[in-house]
Amino acid sequence: MFNLVVLTGRLTADPELKTTPNGVPVTTFSIAVNRNYRAGEEQQTDFINIVAWRQRAEFITKYFKKGSMIGIEGSIQTRRYQDKNGNNRTAFEVVVNNAQFVEAKRDGTSVPSNEPAAFSNADASDFAEIGGMDDDLPF
Repeated sequence: MFNLVVLTGRLTADPELKTTPNGVPVTTFSIAVNRNYRAGEEQQTDFINIVAWRQRAEFITKYFKKGSMIGIEGSIQTRRYQDKNGNNRTAFEVVVNNAQFVEAKRDGTSVPSNEPAAFSNADASDFAEIGGMDDDLPF
């Protein structure tokens, strides 16, 4: 059986790092994910609840904020609970196995994707000539 979810969406709020009573880092947040409802109609937006634990929670709260595009790979889990009125409820959420960046930084410091990266922190004096390589190459 499979329980695999792959989503790309935007955070609806800044994620907040919390810790359990045992000291385990955790964050919960939601992402807005677009989907086509029917061919030719406007996209619909689903708001998916996400939970991340330990290093993944620390990574997400450090590098992502409201509006950031995020890629999530994880699994669906359900939780049953009683609301304030005593009604039984079921919550569906995605537990993060992997999170990644899916867009360039917004602060303007990133290199545009259509231009090669340039590095200028070295000059010719930082390199040495390799000598004694007159042998024929083995390929």
